[in-house]
Amino acid sequence: MAHETKFEKDPNKWQLNITREFSAPVEKVWKAWTEAELLDKWWAPKPWKTVTKSMDFTVGGTWLYSMVGPNGEEHWSRVDFTAITPGHSFNADNCFCDKDGNIDPNFASWSHWANVFMPTATGSKVEIALSFDTEAAMDKLVAMGFKGGFTMALGNLDELLES
Repeated sequence: MAHETKFEKDPNKWQLNITREFSAPVEKVWKAWTEAELLDKWWAPKPWKTVTKSMDFTVGGTWLYSMVGPNGEEHWSRVDFTAITPGHSFNADNCFCDKDGNIDPNFASWSHWANVFMPTATGSKVEIALSFDTEAAMDKLVAMGFKGGFTMALGNLDELLES
């Protein structure tokens, strides 16, 4: 069963608030967000795919991955984990980078993810507060198609959770 992804832009805080429900228990959704093998199955909007180079899901650890396009193009990202409450929430800083994790000078702004996972009567819900260092950084990510791409990726997660 597909669910609606809710986006709310808060320009005063340079923040996107995203909410999505899933027909699966929190434990299963948590694993899909925190294990590289599962992230690789859903994180990229189709026909793109995610390929993890390395992942250390600990405070101070990093996830280095590439989104690989249908023609082999690669877009690298780095996620630095800053806080983790197992099974409930994690915070992370994200930036575009090269294959070695060096920040991309063309998009040198970080985004900051605060993800909370909670049970519902029919499964679970994830609430994400995605904040930015500047309004321009937020607007640039939105203009790149983040809302559509992330909505598609969360639809991939719905499919993965059903299997």
